[in-house]
Amino acid sequence: MNDPTPGFTPEPPAPPETTSDASSEATQSYAPVPETPPTWQRASWEPAQTTPEAWFEPAPALPVQPVGRRTSRTGGVFGVVIAVSLISAVIASGGTYLALRASGTLSQPTAGASQPTASSQATSTGTSQPVTVDESSAIITAAQKVSPAVVTINSTTAASQTNPFQAPGQNQGGVGSGIIFDSRGWILTNRHVVAGATSLTVKLKDGRSFSGRIYGIDTLTDLAIVKVDATGLPTAPIGDSGNIQVGQLAIAIGSPLGNYTNTVTSGIISALGRTITVTDEQTGQPTDLHGLIQTDAAINPGNSGGPLLNAAAQVVGVNTAIASSAEGIGFAIPIDIARPIMQQALAGEPLARPWVGIRYVQIDLQVKQQYNLPLDQGAYVTSGDGSPAVVAGSPADKAGIKQGDIITSLEGITLDNLHPLEDVLTQFAPGKTVTIEVYRGGKTIALQLVLGTRPANL
Repeated sequence: MNDPTPGFTPEPPAPPETTSDASSEATQSYAPVPETPPTWQRASWEPAQTTPEAWFEPAPALPVQPVGRRTSRTGGVFGVVIAVSLISAVIASGGTYLALRASGTLSQPTAGASQPTASSQATSTGTSQPVTVDESSAIITAAQKVSPAVVTINSTTAASQTNPFQAPGQNQGGVGSGIIFDSRGWILTNRHVVAGATSLTVKLKDGRSFSGRIYGIDTLTDLAIVKVDATGLPTAPIGDSGNIQVGQLAIAIGSPLGNYTNTVTSGIISALGRTITVTDEQTGQPTDLHGLIQTDAAINPGNSGGPLLNAAAQVVGVNTAIASSAEGIGFAIPIDIARPIMQQALAGEPLARPWVGIRYVQIDLQVKQQYNLPLDQGAYVTSGDGSPAVVAGSPADKAGIKQGDIITSLEGITLDNLHPLEDVLTQFAPGKTVTIEVYRGGKTIALQLVLGTRPANL
């Protein structure tokens, strides 16, 4: 489960210096013909400017009077008088500046003058440009606020009989991250971080360590709830993933490689509604994860289970996977999908997900053309491989859903690419009766369906 500690390749030694045979000759000066530097050498870096305590507009330049040669004594005295007057004026103005600065007047905004906002700053052309320091401040604030609630989870699993490099009876371990969402010791993490573990050790940023236990495993996606016996723990603010937008700031916190605890990285929300196929570490079978957030914030093994934050330092996702064949492509489970099982845990209920009992594909332009469908959105009930799309005896079967139907809405929520059926279902508890609208034979019909409990083996 762990990647080995990364190796560091030392730089090759510098080539030895050579001694010229002409060392006895007089020292020569060489002036090689200048060459155009390559592109990467043409950039220039200016030293950082020291920001003064207060900015002033430049004073208008005094008009320059032509000065002729004066040989008379009177002209010399007159010049001395003018010089003394100017020096006195400068000294007086300096005293005035010090007095104004001490009184705080210079720090007060001028009445009627427009001031730069927190997210923009006026330029000399009158346009508004983003201020980089605001993004930096958001990251700093998020790190300070949320890092104490991000834990490192070390798991120990029983020896695998399929591992040829492991002695019989020897234990192996894994490491990941977690989010404290309730001060009484409730932690949200990834299922693959804790699944199959015989023991868990949860470590906080402040150095405290607790023994943890798996409260429940999510049957829908790669999530799990861990419990430690403690109270008064720091918690992470839980946000709303339904309002995030592509391009907004994204901040990840976790323990990459298990060695660099509470590492903070940042990027943007790259895309929404992604579907990826991962390998289940327990069964070895491929499984699909739907509705994921894609981000370019750096995520590595060990970050799994850690939070993805917005600029307000709120958890909007749970980091879960990376694209191993590329850089800057990571995925997080939206916090709205995790919210129901978090509520179940706090209520002392077993983790359960609603179940309909169908196989389907979410309709987009490609699916519409492939199956020659009359609608461009919804959930098309089909297996794709010829097997039954409706499980016999399932809630869908009892409600009258048939293969070839297009489910267009559930409880009034229209199904589309941003609101796929699986994501909408997470809002409802097993046992609830919901109204499902189905397009069949050119007509839309409403069916009543009692949600079942999703089996653990799905």
